[in-house]
Amino acid sequence: MTATNLSSFRNEDDVFLEEDIAVKDPYHLFKSWLNEACESPEIRESNAFCLATVSRDNIPSARFVLMKNVEVDGVTFFTNYGSRKAQEIESNPNVAATFYWVPLHRQVRIEGVATKVSRKVSEEYFHQRPRASQISAVASAQSQPIPSRDHLTKIENEINENVGPDGVVSLPNWGGYLIKPHLFEFWQGQTNRLHDRIRFRQPKPDDDNKDLVHDGENGWVFERLAP
Repeated sequence: MTATNLSSFRNEDDVFLEEDIAVKDPYHLFKSWLNEACESPEIRESNAFCLATVSRDNIPSARFVLMKNVEVDGVTFFTNYGSRKAQEIESNPNVAATFYWVPLHRQVRIEGVATKVSRKVSEEYFHQRPRASQISAVASAQSQPIPSRDHLTKIENEINENVGPDGVVSLPNWGGYLIKPHLFEFWQGQTNRLHDRIRFRQPKPDDDNKDLVHDGENGWVFERLAP
C-alpha cells in the first residue's frame, strides 16, 4: 500500500496522541476502536483477527479467527479442540492476536496467554450458533487430512439424518479460549510513514524512566514506540 493510497483513508493531521486517550486503559481503548470498526460500512467482519501460535517444536503458524467477546479479563474465540491451533495452545499457551482495520488504517496487536473457557460457556455459545454451523462443527475433524469434499458432505448428511430436523446437536470436541493479554499495541497509520504506536503493558521492576513510561489505569503502563 503506497503513501498515495493511504491518503484516501486518513487525514494527514489525524495523529494519535496520548492526550487523545480519554481513559488510559487498553480494554477501554480497544473497545472504542472496535466500535468504530463495527460502525464502518467498509469493514464486513470487524471482529476478525489473525491468531499466531507456536508448536512444541517452536514452529509458528497463523490463521484468521473471529473474536466472539471482549471483557475485562480478555478476548474469547471458539474452535475445534483437535485443530492445529488448539494442539499448539495445549503445548504453548502464549499467543498473539492482530486486528487490522484497513479503512480506518488502524491495527491492534495483543499478546497474552490462552486458556480454555468452561464447558458450560462453550455449550451455551455452541447452541446459539446457526444449526448448520453446529452440524458442520460435528462433521469436521478440523485440521485432519480427508479424502475429498464429498467425504464432508456425506458425514454432514448422516448427521442430519441421525439428529433429525428438531434434535439437539451434541457438543463435539469444540469450545472456547480466553486470551488474557499482558500487552496491547495500538497503531495508527500516517501518510508520511511516521506512524503512531502506543503500547500498553504490565509494569516491570526496572521501569525507572518515567519520562518514557507513563502510568495508566487499572495497573497498566503505556509508552510511545518509534514507527
